Order: sequence, then structure tokens, then C-alpha cells
Amino acid sequence: MTMLERARERRVRTGGVDLCVVELGDPGWPTVVLVHGYPDSKEVWSEVASRLADRFHVVLYDVRGHGRSTAPRPLRGGFTLEKLTDDFLAVADAVSPGRPVHLVGHDWGSVQGWEFVTVGRTRGRIASFTSLSGPSLDHFGHWINERLRRPSPRRVGQLIGQGARSWYVYLLHTPALPELAWRGPLGKRWPDLLRRLEKVPHGDYPTPSLPNDAAHGAWLYRDNVRARLRRPRTDAHAHTPVQLITPLEDAYLSERLYDELDQWVTRLTRRTLAAKHWVPRTRPDQLSSWIAEFVSSVEAEGAATDNGETRRVPSRTAGPYAERFGGRLVLVTGAGSGIGRATASSFAEAGARVIAVDRDAESAARTAEMCRLAGAPEAWAETADVSDEQAMEKLAAQVLADHGVVDVLVNNAGIGLSGSFFDTTTADWRAVLDVNLWGVIHGCRLFGRQMAERGQGGHIVNIASAAAFQPTKALPAYGASKAAVLMLSECLRAELAGRDIGVTAICPGLVNTGITSTARFVGVDAEEEKRRRKRSTRVYGMRNYPPEKVADAVLRAVVHNEAVVAVTPEARAAYVLSRYAPGILRRLARVNPPL
Repeated sequence: MTMLERARERRVRTGGVDLCVVELGDPGWPTVVLVHGYPDSKEVWSEVASRLADRFHVVLYDVRGHGRSTAPRPLRGGFTLEKLTDDFLAVADAVSPGRPVHLVGHDWGSVQGWEFVTVGRTRGRIASFTSLSGPSLDHFGHWINERLRRPSPRRVGQLIGQGARSWYVYLLHTPALPELAWRGPLGKRWPDLLRRLEKVPHGDYPTPSLPNDAAHGAWLYRDNVRARLRRPRTDAHAHTPVQLITPLEDAYLSERLYDELDQWVTRLTRRTLAAKHWVPRTRPDQLSSWIAEFVSSVEAEGAATDNGETRRVPSRTAGPYAERFGGRLVLVTGAGSGIGRATASSFAEAGARVIAVDRDAESAARTAEMCRLAGAPEAWAETADVSDEQAMEKLAAQVLADHGVVDVLVNNAGIGLSGSFFDTTTADWRAVLDVNLWGVIHGCRLFGRQMAERGQGGHIVNIASAAAFQPTKALPAYGASKAAVLMLSECLRAELAGRDIGVTAICPGLVNTGITSTARFVGVDAEEEKRRRKRSTRVYGMRNYPPEKVADAVLRAVVHNEAVVAVTPEARAAYVLSRYAPGILRRLARVNPPL
């Protein structure tokens, strides 16, 4: 028995059809109504609904003619946006008669949602709207007309691009052909196509009603698309706060469709997601997190207004890349200082939830506090030695139980070691490899496996070094450890590409962090080691390349899914030489570096 089959079910009669409505969670909590798209039924939302039901009153219904709802007779003219609005209001009145609902729509559910939040008769019944992969037909019509009235190469390209993506819309307007295809070969192959092309996992979706759902749903297009695109409404302004979540790899809708959305929505929160179209099935964790955060913020603002205050609840995600990382769970090792602390803070500024891990508990706690001050909705400090396999296994299990699967892992913890090969003892080798290499291996193996098993993508960032491709006689152990991290990252990137998990190796050069003050210099006495530390610290300080720039490179690399990023100018130069003129680097390797 599926989760929705165990939910409370009711029938709502409206406009000559019976709608199948299911409810989860406490009816006293804020109500979230999830509306499905084409060719789906309410089961497309089952994974998201189960994640929201412990905090909200979650309502799902089969749109007329879909799933276990009845179809209008005749079908022609029975799927207009006006009638779909009647259906929504009937459901809202039945499940939440005295309180506005929070609306979430995907695909045609979002197209309907835009109608609901822009017509006057729904005013006061909707508290917020989250839109996924479905534009307003009115906004779309104005978008087209604006590009036809004032064409430019860029705008014409956008029209042609979206026209190509909309190929299926033309087919759905043809008589009888869609019905024959869906009730024939296409309906049988659709589940496999979703799994192969969209990477939708197995589960309770799609349901056996798919062929009829898709055949009936063709009338959504026939009854609405041409009429609205030809004569779009000029008063289609949203009367509720809107959260727009845009999958960046959507094969059917260009993100450029929403370029002028600000003129239609007064209060707009934008999010982007590196995913394909069917995000309710492929990214339920992230969607439920963003929906919960948005609904909670609107509810908090409503409570403030009810108490006589007029303040607006400020957005937590105002920093760079907030559209991408807001609400994401990010874990950073070695977060107590330097690049780790700067990276954790940068993700926090982008609205991510941050777990700061360091072997120094006080430093980790300080970083977590800085993340909260920087804008992270939540930040936690954890103490662990990345070289300790059992400690890392315990950390991974604890993070999974307390917070869920991390979306971004940054393996940053590392130590410095300088000295000739023959002065480097086996104990020295073990020390540097345990942290610099095995720490990365433990993180990738434990948290990367959780990402892979979840099946919703993610990203792993491994902090290597320019020493990974720039040989030097003074850094055999350190350079070997970082070269191994670079190759591990390249191999892991290839292995995880099919699971939508990106892997990036970040290779900084001289960065002004505390690594020089803790680095070990072998083969010299204590006094000489102290002198060399001071000299290295002075050289790095004179270079004065801040760790915040490395943090910026980390976030940028995750957004663009870059494989190898050489950060500082000297690192980029060395990377180019390593590929095209390695002999020059071999000669430079004879010079003692500052570390």
C-alpha cells in the first residue's frame, strides 16, 4: 500500500465532476495544496508530500479527468482554466474553509496555479504560490509578443529556442493522435522513458491510469493554449507571494521565459536547481525543504501582521548564488579556519544550511556562529578528525539521522609538510596522507555513498593544491597527497556522472591561511623549523591572497559543475604549463618554495 493510499481520502463534487482528494498531516497546521501536471496524477507528489506531512496539512487532488477523479462530458471545453479554478476553489473550501492555503504546482499544475493567483475571485484564498516548471499562459503570451514587437538577435534566438522545446504542444493539438499514442505504445513505454531520460526512480509513479490521464489531459492544451497566447490578459498580476523554482536542465521550458516575471509579481523568490523537468520525483528532498522554508516564512509574516506589526520577514537568501544554494545542506571539513571557514561562510551567505566540521570543537563552533550571522537559516558545529575512519563513520551516520543527506560536501581539511624525501619518515608520510588523502577518501566514500543511494544528485568538492601538478623537491609528501586527491576527484567524477553527482578538485596556490603556522618542516631542528614557519607565513602574508576568493571559486565551480579549478594566478599558470610545457615546471621544481 502506497503512502497516498494510506492517507485520508474524500470526494469533492464540482462542475459535474468528482475530484479525488487526499490529505496528510494535522488539519490544524497550515495547508499546502499540491497540484500535479501533465500527464501525471497526484502520485507524482507522493515523495514530497510525505516529507511535508510532519509539519503541514498536505492536500493533493487528481485534476479532473486524471487519476481517480472523473472526467467532464464532453471533454471539449471541459478543461478551461476557468473550470479548473472552480475545481481548486471547491477543494480549498472543503479542506481549509476558514484559512488560505499555500499552493504548489508543477508543470500544468503550475500553469493552473498562475491562473489561480492572478484572478480576482481567488483573492484571500491563497497565502503563497510555489511554481515549478510551468509558466502563466498570459505571461507567456506577453513574452512572445514583446519579442515579436521588438526583435533582436538575442530575442529571436529565445523565441526559436522555446519554440523548439515546445514541439510536443503542437502534437497535442492534433485530433485523435495523442489519444492513440498514449493508449498504445507511448503509454507502455512512458515509465521506461522517464527513468532513462529523466532519471526518475522506481516507485508508486506513474500509476496504471497514465494512458487515460494523458489522453484526457491533451484537452488542457487544446482548451487553453492558443486562446490565451493570442489574447493574454493584461491584469495577470499575482496577489500572493511567489516562489519560482527553475530546473536548469528542463528540456521543455527555457529559464528565459521568466526574465520579465518581476513586472507581474510584487514579491518573488527565485530558486534554481540543477535538475531535469520531473523534479517532484528526482529532487523531493530539496523541493520539500524549499517549500517548507517559503511557507513558514509567509506564515511567520502573517502572524506578525496579525499581531499588529507591519514588518516584512526578510529573506535569508540574499547573497550570491542564493537562487541555487538557499536551503541546501552543505558540509565542510576543516571548517575551523582558512579556506574551510571562508567556504562555509560563503555558502551561508547564499542561504545554505551549513555543517562546520573541524577537529577543534571551539573553532568549529565559532564558524557555525559566523555562518548563522552570515545568513544561514541553520548551522551546526561537529567535531571529527577526518583521518579517523571510525570517527568519520560516526559523523556520517549522525548527520544522516539529524539532518539528512548533504547536498554539497567540501573535503577541505589538510595539513602541510615540507622537507626532502629522505628526511621524510614513514610516520611523516602516514600523518600527511591520513589527513590530506584518507580524509578525502573517507568523506567521499561515506557522504558520497549517501548521495548516490538517495538518487537526487549532489556535488563533492575536494580541496587539492597547485602542488598536485607543480612538482617541487621540498614537498614530496604534500605534493603526492594533493596529486592523489586530484586524480581521485577525476576518477570519482567519471564514476558519479551518471548519478548527477558532480565532483570538483580545487587547486589553490599561495593563499593567506593558517596552514603555514601549523605546517611541519622535517629534517631540521626545532629552532630552524620555527624560523622557516615564520618565513613562510611572511611570504604568504605578502602574497595576501584571501581565502574568501577560494571560497568564491568553490561556489562557482559547483554552480557550473567544473572538474578542475586552479584558483590563484600562479596556480593557473602552473596548470597551463603542466599540460603544455611540463619541462619548465620540472626545472622550477629544483627551487625551494616558501612551504
